[in-house]
Amino acid sequence: MTPHLRIVRGDATPEEIAALVTALAVRHSPPSTPPQPRRQTWRNPARGMRKPALPGKSAWRMSALP
Repeated sequence: MTPHLRIVRGDATPEEIAALVTALAVRHSPPSTPPQPRRQTWRNPARGMRKPALPGKSAWRMSALP
């Protein structure tokens, strides 16, 4: 079996080689869970509804606005 990684120059410690192998393995591994599709809120009918008018100084003004 041929090695997949060969150190050509330098003096790497076993810890440095393990860190390099880990970084390469994580980079090329597939994501653990597929990304969730984003919810499309633009077609939600509740978007067109106004917020409830709360009591306060300008509540009478907000009661007439959509």
